Order: sequence, then structure tokens, then C-alpha cells
Amino acid sequence: MTELPVADEAEGVSVTTRRHVYLCPLRWADMDSFGHVNNVVYLRYLEQARVDWMFETAREAGVEKFSLGTVVARHEIDYKRPLVYRAAPVRVEIWVTKISVASFVCAYEVRDDDVVYARAQTTLVPFDLAEQRPRRLAPEERFYLEQYFQQDESC
Repeated sequence: MTELPVADEAEGVSVTTRRHVYLCPLRWADMDSFGHVNNVVYLRYLEQARVDWMFETAREAGVEKFSLGTVVARHEIDYKRPLVYRAAPVRVEIWVTKISVASFVCAYEVRDDDVVYARAQTTLVPFDLAEQRPRRLAPEERFYLEQYFQQDESC
């Protein structure tokens, strides 16, 4: 996880928000016949970062409900530059741009320090697996998400 300073233009002060950072390894098989990472593979990169953030990091923070049931309702990806295979992992940053009663939106950047390869958003819905229906966010989930909240400016 990294913390990034964000200017609050209304108040003229600087606040700190969090972005979860996942260093995602690339595989040779991720490339397509054009020699760059296939567009579908980006969804796997986003998923790996999201699972690390929602299951591992959240569990370490005492929030376990995400891993008991959360489903993807929507994905949106803007591809900016081609990414080609290399030994070094690519950085996937994730943060929250919207929190509702029974859903939330995460934004991502797939990037190196100075190059953005893709920007994306995912709408997620907490889900009760036993009842097979959406559920409301629990207070501890909402609190966890608020720690990563940042106005949407990327997608």
C-alpha cells in the first residue's frame, strides 16, 4: 500500500489518501500475437490486485466480510499504451471512487512510475452467498473503503 498526497481544492490544504499497490508479475503467455499483453489479461491483473486488497489487506485490517461474498457488476477499461512482457512486475494501483449502501466503485491504474498502460473501474456488490442476493455494506467494510476513497479523476 502507498499513501499519496491529494490537494483539497475547496480548502486549499493537502490530505492523504491511500491507494493499494499490487506488484503484478507478467507471464509470457499474457502476450497476444501482436506482441503485447492481451486486453483480456488486464482483467486478471485487476482481479489479482483486487483480491490482494479486499481479501488479504482487508483481513489484516480486521475486515473479513469481503472474502465471504463480493461480486463484480461492471468493468470499464481504457487502454492507454501497450504493455509487453518483461521480468519486472507491473504496478496495479487500486482505490475507491464511490461508496453506496450496497455497492462501491474501485478505480485502477496499471502502470510503471512514469507510464500508464491502462485505467479501469469496477463496480462491486457485496453478496450474501447463502441467500444468493446482494447485501448492504457492513459498517466495518464501509470504514475500510473510506480509507481508500479518492474523487474519480482517472477514468
